[in-house]
Amino acid sequence: MSSGNRSEAVDVQKSYEVRTYGCQMNVHDSERLSGLLEDAGYVRAPEGADGDADVVVFNTCAVRENADNKLYGNLGRLAPMKTKRPGMQIAVGGCLAQKDRDTIVKRAPWVDVVFGTHNIGKLPVLLERARIQEEAQIEIAESLEAFPSTLPTRRESAYAAWVSISVGCNNTCTFCIVPALRGKEKDRRTGDILAEIEALVAEGVSEITLLGQNVNAYGSDIGDREAFSKLLRACGRIEGLERVRFTSPHPRDFTDDVIAAMAETPNVMPQLHMPMQSGSDRVLKAMRRSYRQERFLGIIEKVRAAMPDAAISTDIIVGFPGETEEDFEQTMHAVREARFANAFTFQYSKRPGTPAADMDGQIPKEVVQERYMRLSALQEQISWDENKKQVGRTLDVMVAEGEGRKDGATQRLSGRAPDNRLVHFTQPDQDVRPGDVVTVEITYAAPHHLLAEGTPLAVRATRAGDAWEKRTAAAAAKPAGVMLGLPGIGAPAPLPAAEAPACGVG
Repeated sequence: MSSGNRSEAVDVQKSYEVRTYGCQMNVHDSERLSGLLEDAGYVRAPEGADGDADVVVFNTCAVRENADNKLYGNLGRLAPMKTKRPGMQIAVGGCLAQKDRDTIVKRAPWVDVVFGTHNIGKLPVLLERARIQEEAQIEIAESLEAFPSTLPTRRESAYAAWVSISVGCNNTCTFCIVPALRGKEKDRRTGDILAEIEALVAEGVSEITLLGQNVNAYGSDIGDREAFSKLLRACGRIEGLERVRFTSPHPRDFTDDVIAAMAETPNVMPQLHMPMQSGSDRVLKAMRRSYRQERFLGIIEKVRAAMPDAAISTDIIVGFPGETEEDFEQTMHAVREARFANAFTFQYSKRPGTPAADMDGQIPKEVVQERYMRLSALQEQISWDENKKQVGRTLDVMVAEGEGRKDGATQRLSGRAPDNRLVHFTQPDQDVRPGDVVTVEITYAAPHHLLAEGTPLAVRATRAGDAWEKRTAAAAAKPAGVMLGLPGIGAPAPLPAAEAPACGVG
C-alpha cells in the first residue's frame, strides 16, 4: 500500500475487527492479521464492537461440521450493517476460505475479500484492490508465501508469545481436513526461529509457545529426527526466556530425546499436551493414527519417570464411525491409566471432505452423547483428584491477564503454574503486573483450577511485567477511539480462546 493511502487511513482512523475461530494456529495468524492492518494504518475497534468497524475479518476454521453455517450466519448479520455503512469491508480467510473459495462470495456477495491460509500477508493489498475496483477479490495461494511469524504482529499479550516453527501436516488422519487446507509440512529455519525468540525476549516476552500442526515432527524437511529436541535445548540457552511450551505433538514422533530435552532444560515447562484421540487400537487404525494404546501409555510412563510433576493433557474424540461399546471402554481404560490433568473431549461430527465423513457405522447422536457424558464425568473426577495432589505445594505463578473472570469480585489475581495449571491467589499488598511471578502455597483444589488463599510468599517483578506496564501506559496515552486504554488488572481483554488445540490434530 502506498504511503499516501497509509496516511489517509491514519487520518480517518479506519478501524478493524478480527474474529477468530478454531485452533492456536488461527489465533497466531489473527495476531499477524491485526499487525498487518495496523501496519497499513488501521486501528483496532473497541472490544464488543460486534461488527461496528470499517473492516471486519473472519479467520475461519473448517474442522467442525457446522463451520460454514456459523460463518454464513455471522456474515448475514453483517449484511444490513454494511448497507448502512458506506465503505465498510468484510474479509474471510482461514481454512474454510481455503476450502470453499468462490462459494463464499456466491452465498454472501457482500463479502469484499476471500484469502486462504497461505497468503495472509496479502490482506491489506486485497482490501485496497477491492475498494478501488469495487468488486470482490478472491486470492487463494496453493503454497505458503511467508511463515506467519515473519509478518507484522499485534500480540494479544506483552509477556507471552506464539512462535511458529512449522506449518502444514504430513499425516492423513481420516477425521481431519487440515492437511488438505494447510498443505504439506514445511519447517522454518532454526536460526530464524531462535532469532525471533531472542527479539521477543528483548521486547520483554518471558514465555513462548512453539507452534506447529505436528510440532515435534520438526526436522522432517532435512531428515533430522532430533531437530526438535535440539531446538528445545537451544531455547534453554536464551537468557531472559523463563518459560517454553509447545503444542501439539504427535505420539508417532515423540522420541526419547524429546523427553530428555524437556527434563534437562530448566525453562522447558513440565507440561505436555499430546492428543490420544481414542484408546481403542481398532479405532486408532480406522483413524489412521500411527500408534496404539500401548505405545501412547508407554510415552506417558516415560514422561512421568523423567518429570514426576508433569501435567499431561490430551484430545479425545467420542463416537468415531464404527466405535463399539468395547472400543469406548478401551478409551475409558486408557484415561484411567494415563490420569490426564485435563482432556479436551469432542463428540465426533462429520468434517466435510474427510474420509471419515463417508465411513459406514456412523454412531447415533444419542449414543455419542451418552458416551461423551460418561467420559466427561470420569475425566472430571481424575482432574480433581490430580489437582488435590497440588494442595500444600509452593508454586511460582506467572501473573496473567484475563484468566480469572471473578477476580474483581474476589479481590484475587490469577496466573499459570509452571505445569500450566490455572491458579487464583490472594492479591498481595504490593503492586503486581501481568508477567510478574508470585510464589504462593496452594490451599484448595477444584477440577479446573487451584486456589492459594494465604498471603503470597514472594513477588518478583520481571522484565515481562515492565513490558506490560509500558504497553498499557502507551495505549492509555493514545487519543480516545484509537485504543482501549489502560485495562484493569482484574478483568482485561482475554487472549482469544482456541476452540480445539492445534485443530484437534497432532
